[in-house]
Amino acid sequence: QVQLVESGGGLVQAGGSLRLSCAASRRTFSSYSKGWFRQAPGKEREFVAGISWSGAITYYADSVKGRFTISRDNAKNTVYLQMDSLKAEDTAVYYCAAAAYGAGPHRRMDEYNYWGQGTQITVSS
Repeated sequence: QVQLVESGGGLVQAGGSLRLSCAASRRTFSSYSKGWFRQAPGKEREFVAGISWSGAITYYADSVKGRFTISRDNAKNTVYLQMDSLKAEDTAVYYCAAAAYGAGPHRRMDEYNYWGQGTQITVSS
């Protein structure tokens, strides 16, 4: 069973930056495509960013394009989400996910097999 553990969440002022990390418990994680999703209070979970297993292809939601950057280090079994120019509307619980099938990246939740427990990001205006 692959376990994903997010870290790096917290409170930040609008305009600031944070970097999330998601570490996997198994080496095979390096061959999975990865994604980040978020869920704000009272809203459905939504796609934020995805990266192919090789790291060569990335997708972003329009709302974060140009501000967030997804990357991965397969040697460390870790995927990152660099978040710059944060806005109050970025406040949410952020989840990392891994997809065991397909080169990716993927945008839909049902394409991902494994999920982290989530980490809270609060952006104060």
